[in-house]
Amino acid sequence: MITTLERKTAGVSIYWPMVMTALAVRLAVIPFLYHDWLDPFVLEHWAFGRVARSLATGHGFGNVFANTGPTAVLPPIYAYLLAGIFWLFGTYSTASIVAALALNSVFSALTCIPVFLLARRCFDLRVAKWAGWGWAFSPYGIYYGADWAWSTCLVTLLLAMLFLWSLRLEESGDAGWLAFGALGGVAALTEPVVLSVVPLLGLWSCWRRRQSGRSWQWPLTMAALAALTIMAPWFVRNYRTFHQFIPIRSGYGLELYIGNSADSLHWVNRSLHPNHNDDELAEYARSGETAYMAHKAAQARQYIDSHPAQYVYRVARRVVYMWTGYWSFNHAYLAEEPLDVPNIFLSTTMTVLAFAGLRGVWRENRALAIRFLIVFVFFPLPYYLSHPETYYFRPVDPLIIVLAAFFLARARARAVPAEREASLKNLPSYSEGYSEVRTLRKLSLCM
Repeated sequence: MITTLERKTAGVSIYWPMVMTALAVRLAVIPFLYHDWLDPFVLEHWAFGRVARSLATGHGFGNVFANTGPTAVLPPIYAYLLAGIFWLFGTYSTASIVAALALNSVFSALTCIPVFLLARRCFDLRVAKWAGWGWAFSPYGIYYGADWAWSTCLVTLLLAMLFLWSLRLEESGDAGWLAFGALGGVAALTEPVVLSVVPLLGLWSCWRRRQSGRSWQWPLTMAALAALTIMAPWFVRNYRTFHQFIPIRSGYGLELYIGNSADSLHWVNRSLHPNHNDDELAEYARSGETAYMAHKAAQARQYIDSHPAQYVYRVARRVVYMWTGYWSFNHAYLAEEPLDVPNIFLSTTMTVLAFAGLRGVWRENRALAIRFLIVFVFFPLPYYLSHPETYYFRPVDPLIIVLAAFFLARARARAVPAEREASLKNLPSYSEGYSEVRTLRKLSLCM
């Protein structure tokens, strides 16, 4: 029987120290790194910064590459958050850069909560502790929280929340499905790649409900309507601005184009990007955004069609790169990417541990393993087809850490005496109550 003290120990009193420690570590790193964002070259090519500056100065959501007018290249939520920071602390000021990195550090630190709750719900308290502290001191979590003024940390938090929330959908009422859909809409407006997995997580829950004889059509409809309601104003804005339907972002044609060219040294040919190519920028300004993106998509498809074997080879290399960090050991490449070697070690180690954990989950609970597989298979798929960046895969890191913690905790349990293992099995699980849903709702209200 679980006592009141055990419930308290298994709850807030454990994960808030993780959050505060994670935040302290990230904030302590910022003073050593924020100067990089004040470099004029960086500011000139900071896409979110450009759009946020346009918003803060009253010129609307636009000017992503130069003074070229409205844009849909970026999703809106993080750009508006950054614009608010610029409005409060000054555009491109030291205070605004530090504030932006501090906000991302808060998002990264708060991710400890869904990581802890997810691990405890799926496994046990020991795994939850390992996972929560693992995220608090995760090198990726620290680096991208303290030195990456982008939407990465926010979408990482939102995806972890959505994955945890999806576990409740099999038993949730209408309110749970509505909240899941609304939060999914917010996540999509933060980074639309989440639409590659969130609907599938919902559909898997619907299948599970159908298998158990519970209704699923109405809950699914409510979640979809909630998501569409959140995203609809942005759809309307894009249609009124560009006179065609644009599903959140317009730039996939450009991403496909710069990721598929004769350049094989890197995973992306940045010299083809308007930020680095005057001819491309001139074409963008002359043609307009929608026509330019359509032309880039056509050029990319033409190259792919004429080089099918090379495209398949590059897709395979992207798969390896996303999961291991390895692209090349070429000296010219490593001269430009000197951190690749330690990153390969870290990324590969975490991948091996995560898949070892996933194998154990598959043996014990295939329904849960399928949820992890949905994210692992479909989240990186758009990047396999276009091009990867090191930060693209970071929203999946909380799930990787949970699985790695599960594997390591089970390995440790097999090494302890039988009586110690038996006592650990008596620790409270997180299978009862709805406190994790209430915690997620509070997190949602804070954002």
